[in-house]
Amino acid sequence: MAVMKKQSLFDEAGGLGALKKVHRIFYDKVYAHPWLKHFFAGHHQEAIENRQTAYMAEKMGGAVEYLGKSPKMAHRHMYITRELFDIRHDLLRQSLEEAGLRGNVAERWLKIDSAFRGQIVKDSIEAFYKTTWKYEKRIIVPKSWCD
Repeated sequence: MAVMKKQSLFDEAGGLGALKKVHRIFYDKVYAHPWLKHFFAGHHQEAIENRQTAYMAEKMGGAVEYLGKSPKMAHRHMYITRELFDIRHDLLRQSLEEAGLRGNVAERWLKIDSAFRGQIVKDSIEAFYKTTWKYEKRIIVPKSWCD
């Protein structure tokens, strides 16, 4: 009797094409958002999409190797609050739905995304300053600038 291999989330989501579609929709929203867009100033959207696609493909069990920074290192210089993370997470949820991914697949994707909250979110400005290097360019965008 043959043993069936459990399908990865990567495969269930539709593979690389589906991940690329979700990330295109998602980053179109992020780059248009009045608050979030400031964190991506000077970064080409397609490059960000490609890195995120490779990262999530690896985390979802795809045969893709992510060669970039960890979430903690990539976001260390950004003052990301819980509110910002929640806005971003909601945009991802919307993007998954627009791309046709719903139910268990979308929820599992969002669960992976949520797992990195602790590496990205800073609980206070004091905690943020403790995690960055003295001469590192810090990105702090008060919500009031975006209203």
